[in-house]
Amino acid sequence: MTNQIGVHALVWVGGWSPDEARKAIESTKAAGYDLIELAAIDPSTFDTDLTAKLLQDNEIGAAVSLGLTDDTDVSSEDPDVVARGRALLLDAVHLVRDVGGSYLGGVIYSKLGRYAAPVTERGRASSVESIAWLADRAADAGVTLGLEFCNRYETNVLNTTEQTLAFIDDVDRPNVVAHLDVYHMNIEEVSFSEAVHRAADAGRLGYVHLGESHRGALGTGSIPFEEFFTALHDVDYDGVLTFESFSSEVVHPTLSSNLAIWRNTWTDSMQLALNARAFIRTHYGA
Repeated sequence: MTNQIGVHALVWVGGWSPDEARKAIESTKAAGYDLIELAAIDPSTFDTDLTAKLLQDNEIGAAVSLGLTDDTDVSSEDPDVVARGRALLLDAVHLVRDVGGSYLGGVIYSKLGRYAAPVTERGRASSVESIAWLADRAADAGVTLGLEFCNRYETNVLNTTEQTLAFIDDVDRPNVVAHLDVYHMNIEEVSFSEAVHRAADAGRLGYVHLGESHRGALGTGSIPFEEFFTALHDVDYDGVLTFESFSSEVVHPTLSSNLAIWRNTWTDSMQLALNARAFIRTHYGA
């Protein structure tokens, strides 16, 4: 298979200081991965020149993901909040470009967190308008936007493949794709195979997160990987497969709280990453 295999930065580090950047990228290389996904909750904290050099020196690609907050939620009905969200997202696009990447994904269409009510019609429209606005600027930077639909406790805008494809239709930009995450699909989807085929048939299957049902080691939970991998092969998916796992062993100041990471699902980052890469090689073939 020709798929690039990635690993989320929070497998290695909780921040992105120069020492953390070096550790994360060099560890990604040592574990046999092709790409690292940077968690850019605050893009302004990244040293883009250093990151770009480390990536180049280690021959590692980069994707970027983030989730918005209450103060930057582009699905808000408050125009000031939306404006702050758009500014943050544009900074993230520039980060992707400046480190040599081409993909920005995650919960970029709403805040990452639990809502107390369904999204409003105006809020959804604001989110669609913001992603369309961002997509035009991302296209100029050579960046694709991936909408990672998440479970009901982490967003009220996009929870399923079907919702995401309808949203993308409304955005109507060629550089916007569906970002499938099996952890969230395990909560919200009726069929893994149907979800993959639906996204592929629409021409919008663009990025994949591989994570276990408990956020720990691949193959030790309840995710139906055989069904999922078979479906990816059926549609000839040739995009990135990124391993994502979280433990209180590695803590990000805000993301760990947003994702409710309260316990150690693992303690040894390198062993976790090596085992995950072996699992993907064995069960997917990449």
